[in-house]
Amino acid sequence: MATSEVIAATSGLDPVPSLSAVPVDRVLDHWWVFPASVLFALVAIAAGVSGALFFSPFFLLVVGLSPAQAVGAGLMTEVFGMGNGLRSYVKQGVVDYATAKWLLLGALPAIVIGSFAAHYVPDTLLRGGFGVGLFALGGFLLYSDSPEETEPGEREGEFLKQKNAERGTTVIDAADGERFVYPTCWRPPGVALAGLGGLITGLISAGLPEIVTTQLVARCRMPPRVAVATSVFVLAIAAVAGAAVHALAATPVWYVVVWSIPGVIVGGTVGARVGRHIPSGLMERGLGVVFGVVGGIVLATTFGV
Repeated sequence: MATSEVIAATSGLDPVPSLSAVPVDRVLDHWWVFPASVLFALVAIAAGVSGALFFSPFFLLVVGLSPAQAVGAGLMTEVFGMGNGLRSYVKQGVVDYATAKWLLLGALPAIVIGSFAAHYVPDTLLRGGFGVGLFALGGFLLYSDSPEETEPGEREGEFLKQKNAERGTTVIDAADGERFVYPTCWRPPGVALAGLGGLITGLISAGLPEIVTTQLVARCRMPPRVAVATSVFVLAIAAVAGAAVHALAATPVWYVVVWSIPGVIVGGTVGARVGRHIPSGLMERGLGVVFGVVGGIVLATTFGV
């Protein structure tokens, strides 16, 4: 008996088929997913947003996957797509691992719960929630400042200011010699927000980095460079857990991800270089409009509005 079948037999889940079980002609028929994935990854990395914001609606509306399949394929693709960015941030030495540990305490169980729930919620409700989520995230990108434009601590308030002041300071020494010194943030609100972001990400494959990055800068006075790196680190670990749950709870759509995974690797490499020359705020607002429109289309096609 194959290893996957043994695991499935002991866990009560259906065995996950290997890539060799997928008909070759079905794989070849979806070749066009590769150039689309290169483009999506390039724009996502250049703009500094979650690639799943592109892939899940693309898999849902264009490829024709079910909502749960689209979310699972989006998370699986994102796991590979963020590799270059994560490796770069770790190499730069700008990840706040102490804060990341606490954020994962909220994000990991929440993304697992959301990923399981995505396979039991009726398709119409999940698709509707997906549309609402895209619409809300589009509005978030459109009206909120990018991390680089956010004034550190602007949403701290007197209560949080007092709580943060009691925690001492955090010092991050980057590999290039730059030193970041900032108040160590009070953990409970961050854990709660990371849990909310993880739950949303498990259900619609996006939301965690957008929520985490903003609150780290605006609430915790964390420097944007450190906040983005820490958020990517948290997303990378949480996305692996979410993708694993989706893969075990349903049959992975190998004929799609076999093209999307190499596509994001290529696109992410190019996007990391292109992003240096594009204002992130301008890119985020443009994408906010796009995601708002796509969210509206998903809602209209789901409920016949």
